[in-house]
Amino acid sequence: MKKKFPSGIATGSIVEEIFQYAKEENFALPAVNVIGNNTINAVLETAKKVNSPIIIQFSYGGALFLAGKSLNDNNAAILGSICGAKHVHEISKYYNIPVILHTDHCNKKLLPWINGLLNINEIYYKLFGKTLFSSHMIDLSEEPLIENIKLSKKYFKRMKKLNLTLEVELGITGGEEDGKDNTKLKYSKFYTNPKDVIRFYNELKTINSKFIIAASFGNVHGVYKDKLKLKPEILKKSQDFLKKKNTIKNPINFVFHGGSGASLKEIKKAINYGVIKMNLDTDIQYSFTNGVKKYIISNLEFLKKQIGNPHGKNISNKKYYDPRIWLRKGEENLKKRLIKSFEDLNNINRL
Repeated sequence: MKKKFPSGIATGSIVEEIFQYAKEENFALPAVNVIGNNTINAVLETAKKVNSPIIIQFSYGGALFLAGKSLNDNNAAILGSICGAKHVHEISKYYNIPVILHTDHCNKKLLPWINGLLNINEIYYKLFGKTLFSSHMIDLSEEPLIENIKLSKKYFKRMKKLNLTLEVELGITGGEEDGKDNTKLKYSKFYTNPKDVIRFYNELKTINSKFIIAASFGNVHGVYKDKLKLKPEILKKSQDFLKKKNTIKNPINFVFHGGSGASLKEIKKAINYGVIKMNLDTDIQYSFTNGVKKYIISNLEFLKKQIGNPHGKNISNKKYYDPRIWLRKGEENLKKRLIKSFEDLNNINRL
């Protein structure tokens, strides 16, 4: 079954409808971390090609990069996020696909970043009747569960007034991403207790239904020689407990973080257990860089100087070193990797 949604940024109830559609049809949306126009445009181009919905998301570090590396504070991250979001708003409608616009991990010390973005969302909502972003993640998984729930509920109440969707996290995703290093933590912290999931779900449900949960089940950011064993059964146990009191299949909308290196079997299991969003960052970074690397290796003799190459000592090399050429190679390689993710997530031709 195919379902139509408005092109451009999905906000309010449309976000929830897209997630419900994914759950009913047993697929998930890739959520791609972007750092600039090149990655944004490549992601949109891929989603159009496979004719399916996509999630574009900014991390704090990605937002800082968008603002410019010489700027390095919360205000810069806020501005970078806004600039990136406006680019996606203006261009996405021309790709004729629905886009969920999201911000990634925000721990306790980064809350001023989200506070600033919520301020902007409130202004945007008053002016246009919709928000600049579709959703935000509040990641307080390093805090005690009680504080995680309390603070998340505080933000969720504010977001409810704007029809924003909230993503929360329980347990901790291993590895290293965006400057946060969790490689030395105890393994037990990377596996969420299903009872904690149920408790968090029930607390948020008293406020609104527009939320998704990243419950760790051995997830790791990045690729490592020794990796944790994924246990998606943790998600199933959480769903099974709720199904005793709920006739809906998989009432919890789960998020799959740290999926680099996950097998297709593990991905399909996770989707069967309620995953509707899977984050992509490490593999996307590598695919873009690898595309550029291949181009440079293949054209090295044309990149050593501005004039002079194997075809003649007076021939200009401008058409080889023009950044638009090698950046495009990165985009094209990113697209190949992202198409594979769409396929793995059973998310092809859904619109």
